[in-house]
Amino acid sequence: MSTPVPEDVPAVEADGYPAPMFEPFHTDEDGFDTDVVIVGLGPAGGIAATALATYGVRVHAATVFPWVANGPRAHITNQRAVEVLRDLGLEDTARQQATPWDQMGDTLFTTSLTGEEIVRLQTWGTGDLRYGDYLKGSPCTMLDLPQPQMEPILLDAAASRGAVLSFNTEYLDHTQDADGVTVTFRDGRTGQVFTQRARYLLGFDGARSRIVEQLALPLEGELARAGTAYIRFKANLTQYVEHRPSILYWIFNSHAGFGEIGMGLLRAIRPWEEWIAGWGFDMAAGEPDLSDDKVIDQIRTLVGDPDLEPEILTKSLWYVNQQHATRYSEGRVFCGGDAVHRHPPSSGLGSNTSMQDAFNLAWKVAFAVKGYAGPGLLESYSDERAPVGKQIVARANQSRKDYAGLREWFDHDSEDPVTAGLTKLKAPTAEGEALRSRLYEALELKNTEFNAHGIELNQRYTSAAVLPDETLGEEEWPHHPELYLQATTRPGAKLPHAWLVGTDGRRISTLDVTGKGQMTLLTGIAGAAWKDAAAKLELPFLKTVVIGEPGATDPYGYWQQVRDIPEAGALIVRPDGYIAWRHNAEVWDIDEATTLLETALDAVLDRPEDRPPHDQQGRQQYSTRSVDITVPSHAPTATA
Repeated sequence: MSTPVPEDVPAVEADGYPAPMFEPFHTDEDGFDTDVVIVGLGPAGGIAATALATYGVRVHAATVFPWVANGPRAHITNQRAVEVLRDLGLEDTARQQATPWDQMGDTLFTTSLTGEEIVRLQTWGTGDLRYGDYLKGSPCTMLDLPQPQMEPILLDAAASRGAVLSFNTEYLDHTQDADGVTVTFRDGRTGQVFTQRARYLLGFDGARSRIVEQLALPLEGELARAGTAYIRFKANLTQYVEHRPSILYWIFNSHAGFGEIGMGLLRAIRPWEEWIAGWGFDMAAGEPDLSDDKVIDQIRTLVGDPDLEPEILTKSLWYVNQQHATRYSEGRVFCGGDAVHRHPPSSGLGSNTSMQDAFNLAWKVAFAVKGYAGPGLLESYSDERAPVGKQIVARANQSRKDYAGLREWFDHDSEDPVTAGLTKLKAPTAEGEALRSRLYEALELKNTEFNAHGIELNQRYTSAAVLPDETLGEEEWPHHPELYLQATTRPGAKLPHAWLVGTDGRRISTLDVTGKGQMTLLTGIAGAAWKDAAAKLELPFLKTVVIGEPGATDPYGYWQQVRDIPEAGALIVRPDGYIAWRHNAEVWDIDEATTLLETALDAVLDRPEDRPPHDQQGRQQYSTRSVDITVPSHAPTATA
């Protein structure tokens, strides 16, 4: 947030120019220009900047680029990512910009948009068999929001809440010591090199991360193991797709397939007039021919319209990576997003995982800056997110390989494998029946990419910031853990969504009454001892929610069905919505509840033992005040 220049500053500087009207960075009494420096303003950097500014932390976020992403890139926004936006008060804004859920998922596998369909798959939870699972699992539906539309929403929120944003600003280097980090930048417009002193540095600087390289974070896997051409174009294809809406259309065509996917792709950017055409290429043969004549011919082939006149917007190549960092931080420097997990867009996990990295880290940094937590809390970031990064890199790459079964009917001995294969596939013969049976088996396997509710919502954290419930054994998974959400209040899991009713009679989620930058003590009407214990502790970062009291009543009984603890038991829910601690027994005594609650908070937050008493802690040394966030008080409709 800009700081007015003191009145005693000379009206004219030594160089003859007027003194600055505002100083965007005002050095505090400890010598810090800002609390946090963020490098990178993609989805991860944007979430981190927005969250930190919302929590009242001074933050400077910089990018080497002049504005937001110049191409669609990431687009699938899964339920967990939308929940992050909801917590930050941005869900409705994002929904206004996005392709709605009901237009995302009638996914075709066809010979062209005008050609013969082979199979379809209802994807992203939109189908008859999975629709209810997705509605039950979250107050938010999925969205399709391309990165150039997502990023301005985040940057507007970050700036309006006090973050300082710098474009055309190149990160060069940093040095760190026990107290902070000195970051070196270069102004891309003037070439001027300057430094900033911050308490923490967050590196969300992409798959070619300079910060990851400088920290020498350990990386496992390989880069550029396959290549893909992407052509962004405009053409009105409404007549071909409006009656079967989807974000992705997969094309079986002998002239458009290469590599492990082996199909061409038409991806809707703005239904139904802006698109990406994609196809693999042989890296051993060098870069493919992307002349206008070549790409227009390829687009016509994928669409199936020889007279189509597409307007070519951009041409690009990208490469399939399979690499992840095993550790995300070093000292006071933390990395996330594509910098630490590098993978193809299959399964739609990239920006979603990156946003969750940032959301996990932001509250921990804020608690450290404000003095609420010790260094152990920040160490939990890598312990929690690195296993997730490893998992999604493997899943995204496996999703590409799982297309092989969909092509088994190709006749590779023919000059036109697709046309010849179709004849066999449709034949009323034993061979045809076997091919059709195998095709449906392969289609079912693709649910692990396109209806992977568990991959998106079943993440479990194990770290010092999660205290295990010793009354429980190992978690059992009666259903496929990648396909189906298993909602639970076990520590380390995301708080289950359940509809409650607010004071105005409207539905609100359990996710709406928790989070917002605070720890939440969650109990029931019988948990009066817990409520009194929290009041006795008077902690500025802890709020109490009693399910059953006005503002959070449970008339449907949905919370009672999923809470897994007695009404007089308790949960501690972290600001990121994950359960930090659970007491799975009734407590009636205030002193017992106070001891249990304070002990749990001390362990989760790594709070120092020699901290002053609650009434003597004084004002925290951070510069801005937190921003109140309003979330929707009703369930968004699937067609919103």
